[in-house]
Amino acid sequence: MKTGIIGLGAMGAPMARNLHRAGHLVAIWNRSADTAAQLGDELGITPAQSPAALAAACELVILSVSADEDVLAVIDALLPGLQPGSIVMDTSTVSRGTAQRAAEKLAAADTAFLDAPVSGGIEGARKGTLAMMVGGDAAVLARIQPVLESIAGRVAHMGAVGSGQATKAVNQVMAAGINQAVCEALAFAQQLELPLDKVIDVVGSGAAGNWFLTHRGPTLTKEKYDPGFRMVLHHKDLTICRQMAAEFDVAMPLVEMTLIHYRRLMEDGFGDEDISALYREKLRLFDSNRQGTSD
Repeated sequence: MKTGIIGLGAMGAPMARNLHRAGHLVAIWNRSADTAAQLGDELGITPAQSPAALAAACELVILSVSADEDVLAVIDALLPGLQPGSIVMDTSTVSRGTAQRAAEKLAAADTAFLDAPVSGGIEGARKGTLAMMVGGDAAVLARIQPVLESIAGRVAHMGAVGSGQATKAVNQVMAAGINQAVCEALAFAQQLELPLDKVIDVVGSGAAGNWFLTHRGPTLTKEKYDPGFRMVLHHKDLTICRQMAAEFDVAMPLVEMTLIHYRRLMEDGFGDEDISALYREKLRLFDSNRQGTSD
């Protein structure tokens, strides 16, 4: 299936490489032309002149952009070039309402829409092992399954349009909780003067074991926070979760606490670090208490 991808950032570029490797990729486009040109040179693909031009060359268009307004703007830019029966799949993390509005816009052009946010971070994008949560027509999803096998290790159909984004919201709340628990526990272990490598190993093999502890614990305890998932993006996603929860007149304490912690770290210039940089905030907790005791 002739596939194009729009958005060649930390997630989009590795997905494009995997699509190209599998023989599906025919077109790319990025808001920054230099980024598209660089990847185009690497893959031997001439970047499309516009989203509409990309749409005209493709049966499937995959989006990987950052924000709700970006998704809707790209959808509007695609419309003049879309062919009847084509498919647009959005892998961005946006609100359920934005996914539904995108579907409405595309339906008028006889184009199917799937909201398909992903989890797995940059590592998953590079390895083609992303977990993909999909909302939309199951028959449409089945048509593009062979393409998705090159970028995702797990594809789950969650229901109607918007269900993918709703599932991703649940994922992001869980990710916040795990981040909070791991960073706080390891900061506690450091204060107890325990050997952190052994703590990670033994705790990770028991009931408290989890992916984040195994993959981020060894680096965060060395205070290395190279991006796997940038804090500024998780902050954006949790803001979406807060808005969705407000529809039920509910505030989620875990989300609110994490937003506060992330905001402090972002104000200190750490927003582009991995979310495991929350460890900085947990170390401050112990440092401030120790200073207060010595005063």
